[in-house]
Amino acid sequence: MNKKTILLVEDNPDDVDLTLRAFKRHNLANQIDVARDGVEALEYILGDGSDEQRLPPLQVVLLDIKLPKIDGLEVLRRLRAEERTRFLPVVILTSSNEEQDLAQSYRLGVNSYIRKPVEFDKFVETAGQLGLYWLLLNEYP
Repeated sequence: MNKKTILLVEDNPDDVDLTLRAFKRHNLANQIDVARDGVEALEYILGDGSDEQRLPPLQVVLLDIKLPKIDGLEVLRRLRAEERTRFLPVVILTSSNEEQDLAQSYRLGVNSYIRKPVEFDKFVETAGQLGLYWLLLNEYP
């Protein structure tokens, strides 16, 4: 069975490094690809939009809200508008404390919304638990 990939959509290199270290520390060996902005994320997932193009074998998308070019909420909106990505698990992983971001994320169909802990140890633990749940326990169509 092929291991499925995690797409981490994050523009902050420090948060990318922390997430990768957290997954490694929790022995999550899945491939993690990184998109640094919303445009790159949409191109990675949707490609050119042709019907013949196959969806990458993604297990989950970890999506920041505050991204350059296209923000995370617009990425989520576009993913939910496409038939082939409507049920793709998307987890908002953000430092935003704005209640409107939380509410809008759920209105747009996010599967989970997690605020990034500021403390390193808590961030590592949160990222590890996140990976364990979405990679080992969760099933989707």
